[in-house]
Amino acid sequence: MEVAAVVALTLLLGALVILVALAVGRRKEELKEEAEQAAETSADASAAKGPTSKKQKQEKQRSRKDKAAQHSFSHPLLAASLKGHSGNVTCLDFSSNGKYLASCADDRTVRIWSTKDFLEREHKCLRANVELDHATLVRFSPDSRAFITWLANGDAIRIFKMIKKDDGTFSFKAASEDFPQKHKAPIVNIGIAETGKFIMSASTDTTILIWDLKGELLASINTNQMTNSYAAVSPCGRFVASCGFTPDVKVWEVCFGKGGEFREVARAFDLKGHSAGVHAFAFSNDSHRMVTVSKDGSWKLWNTNVEYKKQQDPYLLRTVPCSSSDGSRAALSPDGRVVAISDGCNVAMFDAATGNLEEELHGVHSEEITDLRFDINSRFLVCCGDKAIRVFHNAPGYRAAIRDMQDMLKKAQNEAMKQRLQQQISEAQSALDTALAAPAE
Repeated sequence: MEVAAVVALTLLLGALVILVALAVGRRKEELKEEAEQAAETSADASAAKGPTSKKQKQEKQRSRKDKAAQHSFSHPLLAASLKGHSGNVTCLDFSSNGKYLASCADDRTVRIWSTKDFLEREHKCLRANVELDHATLVRFSPDSRAFITWLANGDAIRIFKMIKKDDGTFSFKAASEDFPQKHKAPIVNIGIAETGKFIMSASTDTTILIWDLKGELLASINTNQMTNSYAAVSPCGRFVASCGFTPDVKVWEVCFGKGGEFREVARAFDLKGHSAGVHAFAFSNDSHRMVTVSKDGSWKLWNTNVEYKKQQDPYLLRTVPCSSSDGSRAALSPDGRVVAISDGCNVAMFDAATGNLEEELHGVHSEEITDLRFDINSRFLVCCGDKAIRVFHNAPGYRAAIRDMQDMLKKAQNEAMKQRLQQQISEAQSALDTALAAPAE
């Protein structure tokens, strides 16, 4: 019995030892598997993290490169690229004395450029800061000693005086008070009459307001065009015009008495002929010509030198097909010889007398062109859309001027007149050759 008990006890202990050994072995295997899984998970995580962080790094580097890289553009007619703004330029304006170009951007500054530096290597500018806001529009005063701006956040006009310093540069002083807030919709344009008698502001909701120079409201015009896409004051300072959803351009005369007192705003004439809404328009320097660009895919040139008070209507000179889109701008050289039309990032230049397409400028800016205008001497065409301002030689203008003088030379009978025209033709041809030979920036 005792032997049997001892044997049974031994077998039981042996079984327990075997069971413990098996359990320990299994646990070791489980621990090993867990360790391997943890290692794999960690490796996977590291692998996933590695490429992701590398990708993020690459994206960050690419972003920095994109930020640093500016839109590249070159063209034989490019005279200069004015770079100074750190935000997108929204508006341009030449002073009436021809000496300055004003630009405003969403970087809270207005910059004043000297036109005599356009052909120099360096383009210096003076900066006026727009406190706690930024300007979307800028217009010079007739005496070139002040400018007005439209404030993006303040929804009002602010006047800046240009105070000339001893060194010939300017300091800028904002008026103590902005104009009252009267518009209820986004603004499309502002302007100052060359006579210095009134300021205009126009918004998308068919409203045009006429102000005196102190911010007193003189008149309100309802254009009845459903929406306004553009409005402007004529260079002669007599008229205000607007265009929009309807296919016509409406023109009013802002009338003053002999003593300079405001009298009324009177309907002058309409430009009728387009088959769809009008994007924009422009006047020649003497206001005797207007160009309009429409959604119907054409631009039209009009003779507006009419006696509208005797019911004489403007008459259409020509219609020319062109590419256009919402936001397109039109410019007419002050001498009336060249029409420029913007379409997105592109500009087309036409001979106004023939309607022939003279130049196509593609990809001028990285974003849609926001303003387009000629300088007062018809030498340059400038435009903006991104952070740079492009200045182009007006080669079509030179060619048109040479053609006109050659026609005059054929008809000239006076010898002195012939010599004078030959000299002017030679000078214009020399200027054109120099412009075309100049290296593009």
